[in-house]
Amino acid sequence: MRSWKRKKNVKEKHSEWFFNNGSTFLQELIADSNGISNPIRFFSSDQILKATDRFNPNCYLSRHRLFTWYKGVIEDRTYAIKKFTDSEFTKERVREVYNDIVLSTRVSNQSSFLKLLGCSLEFQLPVIVFEFPENGVLNERGGFGCEDGPLLPWNIRLKVAKEVAIAVTYLHTAFSRIIIHRDIKPTNVFLDKNWKAKLTDFTFSVTLPEGKSWIEDEVMGTFGYMDPIYYTTGLVTEYTDVFSFGIFMLILLLGRRAVFAGSSGVPCNILDYVKDLQERGESIEFGDDLNDMRLGQMKMFLELALRCYEKRNEDRPKMILVAKEIKIIEGSIDC
Repeated sequence: MRSWKRKKNVKEKHSEWFFNNGSTFLQELIADSNGISNPIRFFSSDQILKATDRFNPNCYLSRHRLFTWYKGVIEDRTYAIKKFTDSEFTKERVREVYNDIVLSTRVSNQSSFLKLLGCSLEFQLPVIVFEFPENGVLNERGGFGCEDGPLLPWNIRLKVAKEVAIAVTYLHTAFSRIIIHRDIKPTNVFLDKNWKAKLTDFTFSVTLPEGKSWIEDEVMGTFGYMDPIYYTTGLVTEYTDVFSFGIFMLILLLGRRAVFAGSSGVPCNILDYVKDLQERGESIEFGDDLNDMRLGQMKMFLELALRCYEKRNEDRPKMILVAKEIKIIEGSIDC
């Protein structure tokens, strides 16, 4: 009898979450797309729980403070399933979950982004279902697999940089209202079976007012990737992403984390590390196997990354130019 009551209570709770989440979801979609949106599939809580073995750690793809990615199989198809951490989200933060769903829906037809396929509204916070990236997530050193795993070959890392640059350029140029990602970093980039990069996670993203190039907002993002201008003023612009992307480039090039333990054990920012080496006239060691070195390309890549950190926004390149220059570097004959 108790078991039956418990199951009934769980089912009623799932129904309550479905109606609450469903109304909010529809409001967000309508507000974002004027009633026009790409259809997505709705999954039941039973399907999600079975696919992830009730969110078993053995099904982890990647873990973050605000959410966890799981590998799950539903009806013989493998998916990447994103579950937000309930305890981390206050009522004020819930909008960020819907922001992720709505913006993922807007870009779902673009190959540079991890494709959103559906969601389940039968949980306290919606659980989101994406296409499955066969080669997993980039780690914090720009490689793949475990943190101590090998770096990707340079030609693939360069290709990843180009593809992520194209994705960010799309956000900045494809819509009447510019979308600023605000959290560009390796762990938000997945790789498909062909090693094509897929940018994801719009939790912190913001859409600028139409015709405006900036907005003042709460400072959000990941330490080590945040633009100092944005951090000190609260002003979000497309150059907020340019700075973060420059850090992303350095990580791919050096094979180091954005923040790592320095020689004295004190935390060191990768940008400060590079600047310090330059000021002392010391060479910068690129993270790579000596047999895989493409020094000409790597030096051009470093120079471009450093331009993304200029102190003034007007001295930084726009993402469309960054994407074009990476493509030129990729096609250059190394010397």
